[in-house]
Amino acid sequence: MLEQPHINLPEGSIEKHTNTLNLGPTHPATHGVFQNILEMDGERIVSAVPTVGYIHRAFEKLAERRPYYQITPLTDRLNYCSAPLNNLGWHLTVEKLLGIEMPKRVDYLRVIVMELARIADHLICNSVIGVDSGAFTGFLYVMQYRELIYEIYEEVCGSRLTTNIGRIGGFERNFTPVAMQKIQRFLDEYPAVLKEFETLFTRNRIFMERTQNVGGISAERALNYGFTGPNLRAAGVDYDLRVAQPYSSYQDFEFSIPVGTTGDVYDRFLVRNAEMWESLSIIKQAMEKLKDLPSDVYHADVPAYYLPEKDDVYTKMEALIYHFKIVMGETDILPGEIYNAIEGANGELGYYLISDGGRSPYRLHFRRPCFIYYQAYPEIIKGSMLSDAILTMSSMNLIAGELDA
Repeated sequence: MLEQPHINLPEGSIEKHTNTLNLGPTHPATHGVFQNILEMDGERIVSAVPTVGYIHRAFEKLAERRPYYQITPLTDRLNYCSAPLNNLGWHLTVEKLLGIEMPKRVDYLRVIVMELARIADHLICNSVIGVDSGAFTGFLYVMQYRELIYEIYEEVCGSRLTTNIGRIGGFERNFTPVAMQKIQRFLDEYPAVLKEFETLFTRNRIFMERTQNVGGISAERALNYGFTGPNLRAAGVDYDLRVAQPYSSYQDFEFSIPVGTTGDVYDRFLVRNAEMWESLSIIKQAMEKLKDLPSDVYHADVPAYYLPEKDDVYTKMEALIYHFKIVMGETDILPGEIYNAIEGANGELGYYLISDGGRSPYRLHFRRPCFIYYQAYPEIIKGSMLSDAILTMSSMNLIAGELDA
């Protein structure tokens, strides 16, 4: 802790010292590699200056030097708590540019994966709020079910954290019976665990006193900053891209949009818990809808953009040629300028893509919801206690990988 230089005050006034506290970039309370330089009056925060850039990976410039097919592995390094949402958001963007229509079964499989990713993200966020308020038990209860979600990812695509899941035009392989069994097991077991998790926290007097009226933001200020997702809905604004601009056949599902009132830590916690229940409902509906569809459809019929079957690549010259052309970016990509967004776990996850018809994007900008609402963090924590600032950071779900592309 560094003491600031002595300031000469007018005669007769009371001298007051503040101190500078460096919160981050490598500090267990920051939930990632970023920094807040706090001016402290005792335990109370006078002002804050956020700093990002410690894990900048030049995602956008890397993407502008890669063929479209090779960009997917870059995207899941951003919000690594819900990597499939990044992957599928990119695929939907390219498919929008190319005008590719997805079969219903692919849409429903994508919905299942995206909602599992949303649950994985929310359960980490809410359980870490518990940890930062002094309660570790809830974290242990739900973490075993993030592990089950990772097992589902692994069965679908072979990866767990950075998933590289799916392909432009669909999935790289069909869902196996084991994957479907694990999804059903998750649907059968997680509701009881989530209910117990809520019982531990929702009406817990200590937790309520630590989180209510802490880190709040009004709907007007949230909108002015460009908030989206659970942080905006907790402030009382009913906005969700799955309803406002449906994609992947979300219009075929019935679900509610949880909304808070105060925009404080407690409301953010409640909104994310409620969203997990809605995600479970959506996955159940998707599983039922799959029963009425052909079980062998897992990609669109677009041979110019979707990789041929591996058996054909090994045995047929035409398939080998197309495999090479697609991976190396030798297929024709339409020129155009589009913006496409999905409802990520943290809010509007957007891709602004300009194509000049070349093998790589002319320009690709990634709208990271964390980066948008992090701008409000200094205002939200001003005047609060240091311990409340940590809880506020947890409830906003600041993820360094998404914050700093």
